[in-house]
Amino acid sequence: MNNGGLLVAGTTSDAGKSVVTAGICRWLVRQGVKVAPFKAQNMSLNSFVTRDGAEIGRAQAMQAQACRVEPTALMNPVLLKPGGERSSQVVLLGKPVGELSARGYHGGRQQKLLGTVLDCLAELRGTYDAVICEGAGSPAEINLRRTDIVNMGIARNAGLPVLVVGDIDRGGVFASFFGTVALLSPKDQALVAGFLVNKFRGDVSLLEPGLDMLHGLTGRRAYGVLPFRHGLGIDEEDGMGVPPRERSRAGGRGSRPGTVPESDAAPPVGEDVLRVAVCAIPLMSNFTDVDALAAEPGVVVRFVDRPEELADADLVVVPGTRGTVRALEWLHERGLARALRRRAAEQRPVLGVCGGFQILGEHIEDDVESRRGRVDGLGVLPVRVRFAREKTLARPVGEALGERVEGYEIHHGVAEVTGGEAFLDGCRVGQTWGTHWHGSLESDGFRRAFLREVAAAAGRRFVPAPDTSFAALREERLDRLGDLIEQHADTDALWRLIESGAPQGLPFIPPGAPA
Repeated sequence: MNNGGLLVAGTTSDAGKSVVTAGICRWLVRQGVKVAPFKAQNMSLNSFVTRDGAEIGRAQAMQAQACRVEPTALMNPVLLKPGGERSSQVVLLGKPVGELSARGYHGGRQQKLLGTVLDCLAELRGTYDAVICEGAGSPAEINLRRTDIVNMGIARNAGLPVLVVGDIDRGGVFASFFGTVALLSPKDQALVAGFLVNKFRGDVSLLEPGLDMLHGLTGRRAYGVLPFRHGLGIDEEDGMGVPPRERSRAGGRGSRPGTVPESDAAPPVGEDVLRVAVCAIPLMSNFTDVDALAAEPGVVVRFVDRPEELADADLVVVPGTRGTVRALEWLHERGLARALRRRAAEQRPVLGVCGGFQILGEHIEDDVESRRGRVDGLGVLPVRVRFAREKTLARPVGEALGERVEGYEIHHGVAEVTGGEAFLDGCRVGQTWGTHWHGSLESDGFRRAFLREVAAAAGRRFVPAPDTSFAALREERLDRLGDLIEQHADTDALWRLIESGAPQGLPFIPPGAPA
């Protein structure tokens, strides 16, 4: 018999589904409930590798951490990794199975995966006391409802109650709540139990009349009003739509999710700050790698797209990407390729991670991703890259700069290192470093040793804080999400919903879904 469950849907993308799901998970686990997260289908360039070598969305890995369980492929059976505007790599149960256009996927392939995702959900519900599912986008995307396997499609087939989250900071939340319900079919509407307001600023008593009217109009209640809180970001699903100018961060402050909370910001331990510039390349993946840098007091992290923005940077990071050759072309188009070569020649620190590492090499042979054949890299590292059809997915452990390092690998490129000094799986030449390992900077001792090297090369009197624990900061962030649910949601009603399903007799709100 299946145990309790809930689907957290949203009025829009970025309404706060991931945050609310993580918060509910952390609240439940603190009550002694054995809970797991689930997202049937995720579209993201930020991914993670489980201990058994499966690739899943990074948000689901973070939610598993909120549940205090190991992430598995069951928690995100379908992952779509965009390779451009019209196609994505399909990752099924942690392994890539091919490339599909959006039309091809929604035209038939998606619906065929429904049985797989329902089997995964059933296995989780048979193992855990509760499974908190996250939807995608909006459940009222009427053009996609026929083939939906992540919102009402999964809720209907699994009998899950649905909680709709709305971001009031965007405005129009009452219309969004009402419209979301009114565009669903009668059977779908019967599962929508109510609403959760996210990011509210001000006096809740001023909002209550509107919630009462919404209850009168829809027959559905609000399960809570979560206040606006700075710095509650978690590992993002994606950042493709966020302009580089809006991704700036400084020692824990930032405008995009995924940053260290503001309360953790602290002045530098030494006399200087350390400035880090991250090249905002196309199809940037796993840019959460630099969150560990932003956790360090006195480290200023910003995303850049112009060569002059590298001038005052003490460290430049070329991050991972789903389109290595396209990103390389973009660096040339923007004049950043020339600036990176100049930095390397001047012995000014550059770090390339995964696709960024490949870009810094001598050449790339790509008959898999871009199918462009042999392409010259920037030539600042003695590395030759050949793209293999089989993807490398691993959780390596090693040592660098005298410190233990853990990371994870997600790449098609196979690197042949022909010189330089060994650095993790890559190499170092002067102050230019390259590795395929994501997440290495989350290893506290290694991060501090690396930043000391960077500061020395940059001539900065920067000193890493001796006690910064990135893992502890993540745990604190998850606890703060759990606190939001515990303090500002009706947790008794929420538990009844998880345990017993949607209330009976919820009214139909016309017009309903189009025929």
